Amino acid sequence: MRAGNQHPPQDAPRFQVALYVTCLVDLFRPSVAFDTIQLLEQAGCEVTVPTLQTCCGQPTYNTGDYESTIPLARQLIEAFEFADYVVVPSGSCAGMISHHYPKLLQDEWRERALALAAKTFELTTFLSDIAKIEKAPGDTAPLPSVTYHDSCAGLRELGVKAQPRALLKELCNLEVSELGQTEVCCGFGGTFCAKMPELSGKMASDKLDSALATGAKVLAGGDMGCLMNIAGRAKRLGKNIEVRHIAELLAGDLDGPAIGEGKQ
Repeated sequence: MRAGNQHPPQDAPRFQVALYVTCLVDLFRPSVAFDTIQLLEQAGCEVTVPTLQTCCGQPTYNTGDYESTIPLARQLIEAFEFADYVVVPSGSCAGMISHHYPKLLQDEWRERALALAAKTFELTTFLSDIAKIEKAPGDTAPLPSVTYHDSCAGLRELGVKAQPRALLKELCNLEVSELGQTEVCCGFGGTFCAKMPELSGKMASDKLDSALATGAKVLAGGDMGCLMNIAGRAKRLGKNIEVRHIAELLAGDLDGPAIGEGKQ
C-alpha cells in the first residue's frame, strides 16, 4: 500500500533525532525501523541511527543480573547522548532507558542517565506530542479495520494510550475498534512467557479471542515482543488476523506479509 507520490518533509529539520532500533526490530522486523525513519522525516526530523547501539539490557535487568546490565546501559548512553531526542519504536525499550537506567546507575552515570531519560520517547508519543506530525509520509489506500493492543510497558511506564489512536485517526482517518480488556497483558512479559508458558499461552489466546470479537482485520501495537507473541499464538491456533506494528500502518507499509507470516 505504499504509494509513489510521497509528501516531502519540511525544508529544514526541526529536530535532531537518534533512532534506537531495538533488538527485535533489527532481527525480526527491520521494515519497522525504515517506516519509523520515514515518519520521523515527514515530521521534520533529521534522523541518525548510531552504529554502536546494542541491546538496552532489558532481558538481563528483568532477571536481576544488574552487573551484566550496567555495561550495556553505559554503552547505550555514550552512543545516544549527543542527540536532541532519542526515539524508540517500543514502549518496553523506551521505558528501560527512561525509567530504569537512572535506578540502575550511580554517581556520574546516573546523571548522564537522567539527561538521556529526559529526551527519550516512544515513537507514537514523540510523533503526537513533540513533533506533532500532520500528514503521513505517502498517499495510502484506505486501511483495513484495526484493533489495538496496549502493551504493559508503554501503557503503565510511559502513558502511551491516546497517542497511537490519535495518529491513526489524524493520519489514516481510521477509528480503532477497541477490544475488550485492551489494557490486559498479552502474556509475553519478557521471560515470563518462557518461565510460565501455559499461563502465558492462555493470556495470549484470550487476547486473540478479544481481538477477533471486534471483527477487525488487523491487530496493531507498539511493541514487537507483544506482537510476535500474539502473532505466534494466532499462527499455532489457526486464527485469521494480521498482526502489525503501528509504524507500518502509519507509513502505509502493508504490502509485505504481516508479523509471523513469512519473509518480508
